[in-house]
Amino acid sequence: MKIGRRKILLSALVATSTSAVISACKGGTPDKPEKATSPIKKKINWKMATSFPKNFPGADLFAQKLAKDVEIVSDGQLKIEHFGANEIVPAFEVFDAVRNGSINCGVSAPYYWISKHKALPFFCTVPGGMTAMEKFAWVKYGGGQILWDEVYSEFNLKGILFGNTGVQMGGWFKKEIKSVEDFKGLKMRIPGIGAEIINKMGGTAVNMPGGEIMPSLQQGVIDAAEWVAPWVDIMSGFHKVAKFYYGPGIHEPGTANELLINKESWEALPDSLKKIIINSSHACYVESLAEALYYNSETYIDLEKKYNIKLKNYPSEVTKEMFKISKEVVRSFSDLGDVHRRIYESWKKSLDQFNKYQSFSEYGYIKGRLLSL
Repeated sequence: MKIGRRKILLSALVATSTSAVISACKGGTPDKPEKATSPIKKKINWKMATSFPKNFPGADLFAQKLAKDVEIVSDGQLKIEHFGANEIVPAFEVFDAVRNGSINCGVSAPYYWISKHKALPFFCTVPGGMTAMEKFAWVKYGGGQILWDEVYSEFNLKGILFGNTGVQMGGWFKKEIKSVEDFKGLKMRIPGIGAEIINKMGGTAVNMPGGEIMPSLQQGVIDAAEWVAPWVDIMSGFHKVAKFYYGPGIHEPGTANELLINKESWEALPDSLKKIIINSSHACYVESLAEALYYNSETYIDLEKKYNIKLKNYPSEVTKEMFKISKEVVRSFSDLGDVHRRIYESWKKSLDQFNKYQSFSEYGYIKGRLLSL
C-alpha cells in the first residue's frame, strides 16, 4: 500500500510541475496562467460600385445593407465601401471596373451586359421566362450557378444572385396602346432580350441607366420606358410625363440583380468569408422580393386615388404577340454557341418542370383565391 501511495504522489507532483513549466513557457504562472487568444484575422477592405443611383430604393439600398451585414457577420474582417452609380464608376461601366480590378465588386443586373455575352440575360430575366423564385430555384438547385460561373470565368468574374423585384410592369407610354400597330416607330427604353421584342414589333429599343430615363422622357428622346413597378416608378416621377401605364411586364417576369465580384478578389477570400457573402447576398434576394411585393401592392392602391393613373393590361392581341415573339427570340439564343445551347437547355428543362407544377402550386392557389373574391 505504501508503494502505491508513493506512485500516486509522484504522479501528482510530475503533473503539477509539467503544468507549471508549460504556463511559464507561455508567460503565465501556475496561479495565473495566460488566457488563450484567437489568431488575429487579416482585415480585408473592398470597394463596391452599383449601377443604380445612390440611395435608390431596392437595389442600391440593399447594396448598402449587404455591405453592413457582411461587416457585422464577419466581425469586421471584411469591410465593403459602397458607392452609388457615377460616384467612382459610371453605371454601365461597373462590369469592366470589376473585371479589371479597379473595384472588388459591384451590384448590377446581368442583362445590362448582353453585349459582353448574349447568354447573360438568362441569369437576370428573359421574356416569358421564370418568376423570381423559379429563377432562384434554377440557379441554386438546377445547375444555373455552374453555368453562370462558366460564362463569367471568361471575364475574370464571379456572379451571385443578389436582389429581385418580382414581375415588372410593361412600362409607361405617352400614348395609349390599343394594338400591335401602336408599337411601330415607338422609341422605348428597355434593356436585355426584352429589347428584341420591341424591335420585332416595329419599335426602337433604347438602353440607358435608370437615372437618365426621366430626362429622356421629358425631352422626347424616348416615347415610353419600362423601369420597375408602381412603388419605384411613382417615386421616379414617370407619371408626370407619361400617363399610360401597362402591366404585367412580359419582358421581365422576375428581374434578378447580381453581386458581381472580381474573381481574383473572390479566390483570395477564406471559405468562411465566401459563405458569409453568399448567404448575405441570397438574404437580400429574398428580402428585396418581399419588400417589392408589399410596397408595389400598397402603391397600386394609390395609383388612381392619388395620381389619377390607371394601371391597365395590354390588349390581348399585344400580349399574345409578345409571348409569341418571346419564345422565338429566347429559343434562338441556343444557336449562338455550345455554352448558349447548354444554358438554354438547362433553363428550359427547369422552366418546363415549374410550368407543370405551378397549376397545383402558387398559380393554382392564387387563381382559386381570386375566383373566391
